[in-house]
Amino acid sequence: MLEIGSLVDGKYKILNKVGQGGMSVVYLAMNEKANKQWAVKEVRKDGVLDFESVKQGLVAETDILKKLNHPNLPSIIDVIDTDESFIIIMDYIQGNSLNNALEEFGAQPQENVIEWAKQLCDVLGYLHSRQPAIIYRDMKPANIMLKPDGNVTLIDFGTAREFKEKNLADTTCLGTVGYAAPEQFGGMGQTDARTDIYCLGATLYHLVTGMNPCEPPYEIKPIREINPALSSGLERIIQKCTQRDPNDRYQSAAELMYALEHYNEIDDIYRKKQKNKLVKFLIPTILTFVFAGVSIWGYMSAENKKKENYDYILANASKESDYYEAIVTDPTRTDAYLGTDDHEGLIKFLINDGELTSEENGTLSKLRGGLDDINLSGYSTTVKVLDELEKADKKGYSRVCYEIGEAYLFYYNVSVEKDKYAAAATWFQYAEADYPIAKMYCDISTCLQNIAKYSKAGQLAKLNEEYGNLWEQITSLNDNALNNFSNDTEGLDLKLRVWNEIINMIRNNAKELCEVSSQNKVLNLINGISDNSSKITNAFLQESINSLKSNIDETVKKVNSIKKREG
Repeated sequence: MLEIGSLVDGKYKILNKVGQGGMSVVYLAMNEKANKQWAVKEVRKDGVLDFESVKQGLVAETDILKKLNHPNLPSIIDVIDTDESFIIIMDYIQGNSLNNALEEFGAQPQENVIEWAKQLCDVLGYLHSRQPAIIYRDMKPANIMLKPDGNVTLIDFGTAREFKEKNLADTTCLGTVGYAAPEQFGGMGQTDARTDIYCLGATLYHLVTGMNPCEPPYEIKPIREINPALSSGLERIIQKCTQRDPNDRYQSAAELMYALEHYNEIDDIYRKKQKNKLVKFLIPTILTFVFAGVSIWGYMSAENKKKENYDYILANASKESDYYEAIVTDPTRTDAYLGTDDHEGLIKFLINDGELTSEENGTLSKLRGGLDDINLSGYSTTVKVLDELEKADKKGYSRVCYEIGEAYLFYYNVSVEKDKYAAAATWFQYAEADYPIAKMYCDISTCLQNIAKYSKAGQLAKLNEEYGNLWEQITSLNDNALNNFSNDTEGLDLKLRVWNEIINMIRNNAKELCEVSSQNKVLNLINGISDNSSKITNAFLQESINSLKSNIDETVKKVNSIKKREG
């Protein structure tokens, strides 16, 4: 066993033991650097007869949890396999299991049980919507933690499995007798989302009646036979959840969620009050409104849930794959690319370190072709997310392409100027209609590609023509920077970066630009940039201003040296 006060992996300090099962011990630990508490689950190898089989189950559980991101599920932080034990570092969930609440207080208040059931429906809906779907299979009070704030967390994924559509039956029978659906035992087919509906129904039965389905008489009775004060609507819901035939149950967590939110409307008393009103309406009219209402609710519920998942993933994003997961969750939104007032987006995340690497270039390129070969947990099909964004929001699509193009132009870590512009132009071309400067960058890229081609072929006349075109594009770019950028910090920063690009192009092509124009015109353009940049007094941009000034000084020296040699 781990010793109190010891360090696990050099950073998790064991504070005390908080629980113990048949083969594992759970400790409370503190990461002092991060000032955060974690749960440390230890399974000692010398305390388990067939440790390799147990380890396979633990690895399967951690692999599933690593893919998930939901407020009612714990997160796996680390897995440590030592000579003596197998250790899992996970979120520390404060509170007690609902099984403890049953043992201490008996049947739980109906209103509380329904609220917990809604949260569990939300969790199951999230699990079942993964690709492939994750079937939990062991819903019971002991696996549900009640936190001090009244919310619940679903724990212990040791029996969960990924749904395989072509499987005729599960290879193993796992679950807890009494709560488990019939198909989990006896070869009635493989478990699916409806299996979890059954387990949740059995759990609700135990919570609201205090009668454990694992104990005699081993049955789930109508709940009002045990407590007549309970709702007949809730009774109908639990009985439908726990039908032996999966086809007779609710077919999805969303369908069950709807029933729970309207349980009082299927209560006998409520139904009697409404009966006289309902008979006054024509049956076709009623059916029309019912179907329309259900359709609208289903659509709005799905859209709201998608928005919640998207916002939650973005709010907690800490690595590239998190932003891509948000993008896949709702490809029609731009927040994961561009960020919001509260959270940065993928583009800023990639350039925060001051450069866009070749590896990041490869990842960005897959946004257009599909995200199937980006390491996104739970996604196995190609999602052409930018195509979806273009269909839904053309302006947003144009802005995303422009911002990615700027990231390449100002931060791409390549040594060849034409290669940087070529990479940027692959994105700018989709933003030309809304951003005239994007077309200028594309034209500059075309000039640079042609210059390389004609230089290699020795076509001097065409080469001079392209340098002339390049000079015209450079002067147009400078005019655009002078006249069209805002004077706030963001606009001034962009203006400085554009000027820096212009100075770089002049320095890299100084001799040729002086030949197609003149040394005086080139120097006049440089001096104009120098004068205009010196008028910027924004303290936040002083480093960029100094960097531009240094670049200007070097370029002026190079242009003057050309003039002296020719004079």
